[in-house]
Amino acid sequence: MKTLNLRIENMHCGSCIRRVTQTLNALPETRAEEVRLGSARLTTDAAPEVIQEALAGAGYPVLVESSAS
Repeated sequence: MKTLNLRIENMHCGSCIRRVTQTLNALPETRAEEVRLGSARLTTDAAPEVIQEALAGAGYPVLVESSAS
């Protein structure tokens, strides 16, 4: 498993945070550890492109800022 730090656009409230968290946790082998306005930290075996596609589909474009194993 690796840890990804993301910068997530369009998150403005608690409801957005819940939707992003639910979207991330719905992906196989992914667990959102911390989601804050504008950013998130998660542990995943998913490729960063899978994370980006899932969140963009939910209306939250994302940039992977860092990745660590």
